[in-house]
Amino acid sequence: MGATSAVAPLFAPTRPLTTQVLGVPLPDSLVPIGGIVVVFLLLVLSAFFSSSEIAMFSLAAHRVDALVEDGVPSAKTLRDLKADPHRLLVTILVGNNLVNIAMTSITTGLLALYVDNQALVVVVSTFGITALVLLFGESAPKSYAVENTESWALRISRPLKAAERVLWPLIVVFDFLTQQVNRVTGGQTAIETSYVTRQEIRDMIETGEREGVLDEEEREMLQRTLRFNNTIAKEVMTPRLDVDAISKDATVEEAMEQCVQSGHARLPVYEGSLDNVIGVVHIRDLVRDRNYGGAADGDLELEDLIEPTLHVPESKNVDDLLAEMRDERLHMVVVIDEFGTTEGIVTMEDLTEEIVGEILEGEEEEPIEFVDDDSAIVKGEVNIEEVNEALDIDIPEGEEFETIAGFIFNLAGRLVEEGEEIEYDGVEIRVEQVENTRIMKALVTRKHQPGEPDVDETDDEPQPETQPE
Repeated sequence: MGATSAVAPLFAPTRPLTTQVLGVPLPDSLVPIGGIVVVFLLLVLSAFFSSSEIAMFSLAAHRVDALVEDGVPSAKTLRDLKADPHRLLVTILVGNNLVNIAMTSITTGLLALYVDNQALVVVVSTFGITALVLLFGESAPKSYAVENTESWALRISRPLKAAERVLWPLIVVFDFLTQQVNRVTGGQTAIETSYVTRQEIRDMIETGEREGVLDEEEREMLQRTLRFNNTIAKEVMTPRLDVDAISKDATVEEAMEQCVQSGHARLPVYEGSLDNVIGVVHIRDLVRDRNYGGAADGDLELEDLIEPTLHVPESKNVDDLLAEMRDERLHMVVVIDEFGTTEGIVTMEDLTEEIVGEILEGEEEEPIEFVDDDSAIVKGEVNIEEVNEALDIDIPEGEEFETIAGFIFNLAGRLVEEGEEIEYDGVEIRVEQVENTRIMKALVTRKHQPGEPDVDETDDEPQPETQPE
């Protein structure tokens, strides 16, 4: 009993609790109570700053503008805060770190009044505050902010603005220091990034289709729109071999006949060779001026009806090209390479098809025609990205080619003949049609990889033979 009574309780006070604040002695009981109250208030502030970060940076700029236009209270304050996102993020981080460090320091001081073992005090304070901050200062408030982004951002905007004024000296210092560190390390001048990336938008589109919000055609159009500003003229142009053009020296009647035979309303006009395209003629002008222009027979020259056009590099972004064609009111431009040689032409229809899909005319065949779920007949000029998306495969694009025909030539390293088969990374390609040296069609088949669900063996057999009579 004597030995037992000699052992002091683990958390009993180890020294007299004689605390003074500004020279005024406080009762011993108020010290732990006051400390707990302060820690609780700091935990509330930690939750405030953590939820502010999620709410502020998740709210889209266009929604903020709409709230300001609608006259919603606190919307202007919210807009002012988001106008300088770097300063806003520094404000939140400075405030959050101050209150978290203060919580740890106060908790350590309180425990030191009861525990002599300093190492134990540090361990208990560190892990205890960490648990509290993770649960009530990070996880719970951030979850709430995600679910109530707009309303919470409006509610906290004014308190956050007040915190910015209170912490102004620290914010200015750390704002400057972070920008200098980013400049030295090669990072961005603004350390905040958008919470929504292009890939996340693609994922949301696919999720929308799975949930029935979008149909397949809407999903494909949205995905093509996202790809549009990363596409260059070379990827959408009609290649030189497929270009129907006419010489400047041809007659109006010959130009009209070629328009009718080719099925095109416009023809590029060249002087000497196709590498020197000087403009475009429209069948409307040919017919109008030939039949109703009042010119005497033989007086009307094709050269008189030529409209100017643009020559653009094959690397030109189609987003910029579309804007330029719209501003210049052009429906056809000529694509040239680095040596000034004509590579092909781009029409307004080509650019439109990049967003809405192929626009087929008359007897024109589908660029990708499915044979079954894993196989499709693909035209040689179809872009590799379209083939990958259609068959869920991963054929790489090269610097010198973007089409399936270019991939086949690059992989074979020579001219190929009809019937030849090549394989690449679980994809089998059989050349179906060749004209001269040009690959017109190929059968692309995705092979099932190990681990994928097995296909019913009867699916590979001709259906009429497997069905009972």
